Amino acid sequence: MVSGLLGEFEHKIEGVTLIPSRGGVFEVMADDKLLYSKKETGEHAEYEDAAGPLRELIG
Repeated sequence: MVSGLLGEFEHKIEGVTLIPSRGGVFEVMADDKLLYSKKETGEHAEYEDAAGPLRELIG
């Protein structure tokens, strides 16, 4: 996921921060906006679950 996002958006984002957590929480955020939450959907993210909203956000 991270390598895909960095590859696609390498010229539009400065970096990615991974924050370890517990309980199966997986969230993707950008500019303090929640783009994807496994906790909310109950499903592990596929690439497009994160990349699609990120494309919309940063163009």
